[in-house]
This record gives sequence, C-alpha cells and structure tokens, in this order.
Amino acid sequence: MLDNKSLWDRVLVDMELAVSKANFTTWFKDTWVEKQEDGTVFLSVPNAFVKDWLSKKYHQILLKSLREVGEDIRALDYSVSKDSARRHPPENTARPSFPSGELPLQDLYINKEDNLNPRYTFDTFVIGQFNELANAASQAILRKPLTYNPLFIFGSTGHGKTHLIQAVGNHLKKTYADKKVFYLTSERFANDYINSLNTGKINLFKEKYRKYDVLIMDDVQFISNKDRTQEELFHLFNALYENNKQFIFSSDKHPNFIPNLEERLLSRFNAGMIVEIKPPDFESRLQIFKTKAEQMSVPLTQEVLEYLASAVEGNIRELEGVVNTILCQTQLKNRELSLLEIKTLLKNNASRPKKAIAVKDVVKTIADFYNIEETSIYEKTRKKEVVKPRQVIMYFLREELNISYPSIGEKLGGRDHTTVIHSCEKIKNELKENNTLVQEINQLKSMIC
Repeated sequence: MLDNKSLWDRVLVDMELAVSKANFTTWFKDTWVEKQEDGTVFLSVPNAFVKDWLSKKYHQILLKSLREVGEDIRALDYSVSKDSARRHPPENTARPSFPSGELPLQDLYINKEDNLNPRYTFDTFVIGQFNELANAASQAILRKPLTYNPLFIFGSTGHGKTHLIQAVGNHLKKTYADKKVFYLTSERFANDYINSLNTGKINLFKEKYRKYDVLIMDDVQFISNKDRTQEELFHLFNALYENNKQFIFSSDKHPNFIPNLEERLLSRFNAGMIVEIKPPDFESRLQIFKTKAEQMSVPLTQEVLEYLASAVEGNIRELEGVVNTILCQTQLKNRELSLLEIKTLLKNNASRPKKAIAVKDVVKTIADFYNIEETSIYEKTRKKEVVKPRQVIMYFLREELNISYPSIGEKLGGRDHTTVIHSCEKIKNELKENNTLVQEINQLKSMIC
C-alpha cells in the first residue's frame, strides 16, 4: 500500500490532466490525505466550501482515480482541517516503489523534454463531422510537414483541440526522430519571456525557443493585450518560419476575434490554414461515448449509447465525465446498469445540459448577491460598491456565457469593449490571489448555472 503522500500525489497527476488549470488550483491546492483506514481514504481540505464542492462535483472521478492506484480502496471521506501541517504534510523520506519497468505517473504522462502527453494520440482521437476538417489538415502535416504553416485550430473549451495538436506532436516526434518538437501554452511562453527579462537571460530565452523544428502553442488567446509577448512571438515566428520550421496553434476563437492582437501577428496566423472544431453532433457524440466506454471497459448497450448521445449535448470532457460517472456506479453495484438507472443518474448529475441563461438574470443574481440595486449596474457610476459587482458580471458573461466583449459593453449600459476587457482581466488576476473572490465566483456559478 502506498503511503498517504505518494497516493495523493498520483491522484493529483490525474486531476491536473482532467480539469482546467484554474479549477485544479482552486479546488486541489492545500488538500492532502490524512489517513487510510479499512479501505477508506480520509482527505483533509482547507474549508467547508471546498469540502462541499469536491464531494458534489469531483467525488466520483477522485474515487475512480484512487481505486486505480489502490485496489483495496472502497470509499473517500472529507474533513476540514485548520492544522498547519495541512500546507506542509510530513515528508516521507522513502521513495515510492513501483513494479519493475513501471514509471511514476508524472513521468509516464508528461515528457519533460517536449512537454507532450503520450496519452494524446490519434489512436484515441474520435473523428466525426464536427472535427473532420481539423483532422484532415493535421493529417496533411503528418504526410508532408509545412503543408500548412502555421496550422491554426480554434473552437470552444473541451472540443479536443489540445488532444489533436498534441497527437500531431507525438506522431511527428515518432516519425522524425531527429526533429525537436515542443508543446506549450501561450501562458507559459509569456511567463518564460517575462522571467527572462527580469533575470537578464533574454538571450537564453531566444536560444531555447529557436532550436525547435516543430513548435506547438496552445491557448493563443492568452496573449491578448500582452504587447511585448506578442512582439517576441512575432520575432520567434519569423525566425523559425524562415528556416522552414512548423508552427501549430490553438485558440478558443478565430484569430480575427482575439481582441488587441497585433496586425502583423494576425497576418501570420491568417497566412496558414485556420480550421474550426465545432461542438460534436449526435453521430459524433454516439461514437465518442462508444469509444470512451470501450477504453474504460464500461459495458453499455446500443440503446444506452443512443440515449446518452441524445440526452447529453456537452463538450467532449463532459461526455467523458458521464462515462466516468457510470463506471463508478457500475463498480459500486458490481453489475451493468439498466437504462432506467442511467437516466436517473444523469438527472442528478452535474454533466446534464446547461439551462439557457439570460443576461438580465445574471445581472439580477449578482446584484442581489452583492446587495446593490440592479439598475446601478447600467449607470455611469464609479462607486466602489458598484464597480466590483459590475466587473464580476462582465467576467461571468465572458467566461461562462462566452459573450463577446463588445456585446457585453453594449448590454451593460453602452460601455466601450476596452472597459470590459480591463474588467475581465482585473477579475482574472484577482482570482489568482484572492480566495474570498474565488469562493464568491463559485457560489455565483452554482446559483446561476
């Protein structure tokens, strides 16, 4: 049996891959296994809010991950701990043991040299009408690199962009052993750049990124409003492009709609191939459910698969979450679930389709939450008690409802889109340091979504 720290470290690796960076930081920072007793893992969390959220939203996937590590684990319990040891649990000097030939999970999942996840391959990539053009463009690059340079793939969160671009990277690395492939997010690129400036190592930074033959950059929208990072990316692009190096980018939107993107950088993106991954249609969802069920060894009849494909219209991560939920229940009952049981399970599951949300409902809920007049949100006032709720509303409309900056400004009293961008960035930055604001935002999400 693994010790407490090793056990939880391995589960955290799974969770970091399964959820967004923001969710991982918000819900899994400062958690640790207190003890293991009679098949139950006792997890310490920093406060009651985190306890409730983990037990409602992540319990089944956590339990599944724990069981994959320890076959004797049957249950997971949560407790709030104010103990200072929570932040610095006792170090176990003994290194965890692994079966012969088996690597620790963190080494298995991420290759530190190229940052690629070997689990993202074309063997596990489901192709459907929603992503067939993006897949075809990727396959063209595999057959003949530089066919499209750059290749720019865009689409909403959870539609498989990261899987696809990393699958390209893994295939190119395998096919061209002498080529240096590297994957990163634009956020990491920006952070590396800023750190190199602050430490006087800008030349080392330039040398590092100019050595790659294939550079894959995820979430390009992050460099919006970051003028110096955009300038450095522009120069890097030119340096590699002129030497026939391959670029692959992804974003949550078409580059033409990334706000405050430099024209010269935008022109480079538009010079290549830009393709969209759309939400999966019924046939694609059916194939995704079938593939995921086979991968997880979840027994699902054709009737159940067709029901799931028609009832669940979320993104690929949400579809996978449904299969995880069914898997956990199947393991608990030690038998195949009936269609009626699965319908009941979905009815009470957070992965069911989201309800339509009106802007006015968001404004009213958040105004009431902060105890201010709803009408004040639309007024041209700079009162402190109004400014913060208005900024939270703008952030919520952007991040949760994916409304464009100009539309948000228009709906909230005719404000300029730059004001909306500034407000959203301010809340994003505050969320990194203000735990109270994190809890407020998550409370609002549970009230509205």
